Amino acid sequence: MSGKVLIFSAPSGSGKSTIVNHILALHPEVEFSVSATSRPPRGTEQDGVEYLFYTADVFRGLVKDNKFVEYEEVYPDRFYGTLKSEVNRIWAKGHVIIFDVDVKGGVSLKKYFGDAALSVFIQAPSIDELRKRLISRATDTADAIETRVAKAAEEMTYAPKFDRILVNDNLEAAYKEAEEMVDIFLGR
Repeated sequence: MSGKVLIFSAPSGSGKSTIVNHILALHPEVEFSVSATSRPPRGTEQDGVEYLFYTADVFRGLVKDNKFVEYEEVYPDRFYGTLKSEVNRIWAKGHVIIFDVDVKGGVSLKKYFGDAALSVFIQAPSIDELRKRLISRATDTADAIETRVAKAAEEMTYAPKFDRILVNDNLEAAYKEAEEMVDIFLGR
């Protein structure tokens, strides 16, 4: 272990990426860890920016070669994971790593990094609000949205496994609460 890590996890549509981007804008010493995935890009996503995009077969090869800190098969043939090389790249700069990961990935990362990590579960105020947010994104089909909503109910049961729970029912208040959590953890 070489540094600190911030882990933000949530069901899809809870506002996790929005909050992570807010923290990144405030903290130049914090750097985003680009996760690997086997899903295709959505919308304007670019390889190496939002995700490192691999085929399912290439991803499985990386797993076999022990290249991941953690990974999950979130949906059939849809893998997500954190490459060891990405962690080492960021720590080599002396930066704090920030993760924007699914709930199971967040739990795995917390177990791996222990006290070097602050894990935050971001929660939408309700399942109905979550569905509205996913629809307004306009990046998924109606079937994909319903799959994500069904999964969110199960993912919410993981909240107690995180250091902190942040309910995102008001974005400005959520920003402020996230800022305070991060500042305390980083010793500011």
